[in-house]
Amino acid sequence: MRFQSKSEQNDQSDASSLSSGDLQYTAQAGANSSVPTYQEASGAPVEVNSPLGYSVGWITVIFLNLSKMIGTGVFSTPSTVLKGAGSVGLALIYWVIGFFMAGSSLAVYLEFSSYFPSRSGSEVVYLEQAYPRPKYFLPTVFAMQSVLFSFSSSNAIGMYISSWVDISDRSVLAQYLFRLAEAQPTPWKLKGVAVASYTVAVLVLAFNTKWSLRFANAIGFVKLVTLIFIGITGLVVLGGHTKIEDPKANFRDAFAGSSSASVYGATNALVKVAFSYAGFENAFNVVNEVKNPVKTLRWSAPLSLLLVATLYMLANIAYLSAATKEEILGSKVIAASIFFQKVFGTSSASRALNFLICLSAFGNLLAVLIGKSRILRECGRQGVLPFTKFFTSTRPFGTPLGPYAVKWALTVLMILAPPAGDAFNFVVDLGVYPVNAFALILAIGLLLTRRHRKRHNIPPSEYKAWDVVVGFSILSNLYMVVAPWYPPTTGANGGDVNFWYATYCVVGLGIIGLCGVYYYVYIKVLPRLGGYAFRQTVLQMEDGATAHKLVKVPNEQLNAWDAEHDATGRERVKDEAISTAVDVKHEGI
Repeated sequence: MRFQSKSEQNDQSDASSLSSGDLQYTAQAGANSSVPTYQEASGAPVEVNSPLGYSVGWITVIFLNLSKMIGTGVFSTPSTVLKGAGSVGLALIYWVIGFFMAGSSLAVYLEFSSYFPSRSGSEVVYLEQAYPRPKYFLPTVFAMQSVLFSFSSSNAIGMYISSWVDISDRSVLAQYLFRLAEAQPTPWKLKGVAVASYTVAVLVLAFNTKWSLRFANAIGFVKLVTLIFIGITGLVVLGGHTKIEDPKANFRDAFAGSSSASVYGATNALVKVAFSYAGFENAFNVVNEVKNPVKTLRWSAPLSLLLVATLYMLANIAYLSAATKEEILGSKVIAASIFFQKVFGTSSASRALNFLICLSAFGNLLAVLIGKSRILRECGRQGVLPFTKFFTSTRPFGTPLGPYAVKWALTVLMILAPPAGDAFNFVVDLGVYPVNAFALILAIGLLLTRRHRKRHNIPPSEYKAWDVVVGFSILSNLYMVVAPWYPPTTGANGGDVNFWYATYCVVGLGIIGLCGVYYYVYIKVLPRLGGYAFRQTVLQMEDGATAHKLVKVPNEQLNAWDAEHDATGRERVKDEAISTAVDVKHEGI
């Protein structure tokens, strides 16, 4: 048993494989890396030449992560965290804990990317390879979940808390555009602006990958400068060089009030912090568009997280230096607004802040669209979704138009359909909880992947996370799955909806379970009843895109099919004298 040579690896007509039990591993090197991708053969094939190009450098890696992490939360979440923590000191510690939680998960992603340097889609690939059996199970469940929850309505439109000016941590672009115009929106006006904003974001990305990435980088740079400005201004305030009378008041007895914090409040605060760091993994969705990805990501991805963590701390210090704890907790405007009003004291400064927040929210939309489109495309390349070409093709503009269209359609539906309030809050929470569950499965999956690779004598990768860091990642993700079940102090109906607070947890897990039922019925039960089995074949498209497609092979023809196809599903070089015609009805799932 051996892996093919470099020249053989580049021959896609018959990829060699290493077999052990029911697992078969292949090796294929992409043009973006000299390191071959060793993967279980049931996974989507490596695209040797990325049809999306190689426009992602270290600058784009930094800003893809930074722009997804920095949305509007940093301007509004600090007051929620402060309320839950009960004290200034504990709130700041939570932001540090959140950094370590994100950093441990980042290490998991870095190790996975070193195993699969020529596969985009991050957790789509990593879950596929960490759990190769039952065959197609996790790809099917994750793909279905990814499509069902691919809406981004929480980024495009917000919800009411007690009044229009009382902005929650999920405040978004439409609300701030009305603030900028100093207009009072109706619910349908708010939704209309949200649809228009999201449509513009999709159109910006739809026609050219290279220039859309550059545009996203430019907005990311403005976001970076904005937070640097707030951080530096906060230090100036703290130094006593402004009209703020006592800028150090909140820091003299920083932990006063910690004992009054409830378990639910503290848990809610830490969850909010963890969500604020979500996005550190965004660049891993475009790994196959990065030249020398392992080397590039190894330093640029941690740098983006460190930058954001530093800016978050400076922003919190700035807010706390300009306003008292009571002012931040009692105000109906976001912490950043209080800061600008206290320091600059003009309506012009407030309008400037609203403009910058609008820009930040729009940049967040772009970063999320870029990352999620690659996730959906990779789900399509696995072959377990219908309409493989629709999800995989990059024609005519060299961009993933199919995934963009799916995200646009579902997002518009979720903006227009649910009414503001409970229904909207529930749907948004419902989209978040499965992500936490899969994050836990992924962290555990790294240990399984290590074991698989060691058992098959696959060469070690260029990066390995410390065991203690992986362990911390597993525990922190477990916390994110368990914590939402803890009841609020106001009772079972005292969450952000007027019904049982954990309904979205149950429904989220239930939907994952239904995806599992779909897999079992379609992949197991129907083939058994129909007298056929699924086999994968490689679909090569005109734009250079490559994907798997599942086809139905009658049971009596399985031996002939398996003899004529390798582990990846490519046809072997045939001897016409002995080749057997196989009548296969091609039906993708």
